[in-house]
Amino acid sequence: MGYVRAKKNLGQHFLRDLNIAKKIVAGMEATNVSKVLEIGPGMGVLTQYLLQNDNFETHVVEIDTESVAYLKENFPQLSDRIIGEDFLKYDLKSLFKEPFAVIGNFPYNISSQIFFKVLEHRDQIPEVVGMIQKEVAERMSAVPGNKTFGILSVLMQAFYDIEYLFTVSENVFDPPPKVKSAVIRMKRNTTSNLECDEKLFFRVVKAGFNQRRKTLRNSLKAVLGDQKLDDELMSKRPEQLSVQEFVYLTLKVQELLNTQLRE
Repeated sequence: MGYVRAKKNLGQHFLRDLNIAKKIVAGMEATNVSKVLEIGPGMGVLTQYLLQNDNFETHVVEIDTESVAYLKENFPQLSDRIIGEDFLKYDLKSLFKEPFAVIGNFPYNISSQIFFKVLEHRDQIPEVVGMIQKEVAERMSAVPGNKTFGILSVLMQAFYDIEYLFTVSENVFDPPPKVKSAVIRMKRNTTSNLECDEKLFFRVVKAGFNQRRKTLRNSLKAVLGDQKLDDELMSKRPEQLSVQEFVYLTLKVQELLNTQLRE
């Protein structure tokens, strides 16, 4: 078990450095949870270190049938906790009734989809640790004003505190991918709700960043139509706004749209 698989857009890349696997597992604090779900364990190099921790019970979800067979053979103590399913389609509420942490070397081509599913179950998932493409990790952990601050930054940071833990060189993989990787840790923050319409919040954020070079006055026409919103934030570009300012702007948009409906 000298490799851990990281699925990429172009084939598969195997992590040769076991110290990286140990560091990824060590990055998970797993406080106040009794169960951990690993996504895409592959040949189980992360799994073997997870199983060494008696503070929680490890479960894994793996779509690849060959990997499932390998895991059952090499980790018999895990056999009844291996889910041979697609994480994106799996009903997480049927798996655990209590909060659980998530960890994994996430398939890079679907990492954003994984995070959005986590977001849907945010009240059940207090922590996530994962290795993803460095560019995505930088976007997720970016602060307002940074050119990498975008849709994923705002939507995830609305409910999670995100830490960029460390960079992983492409040279520790076989074969080396064309991109660097990074490990992040997400911890659920204290926001229970956004105090605005969440679906509208998502629409405002996405519309803003879909034309990120324009001011919000121009990009939010996709949401507002011919309606004019008179607010100083509308003269800014989306990456200049904090999560709280996007919430405020959504409330203003909501107020304007409601007024239009009443007329």
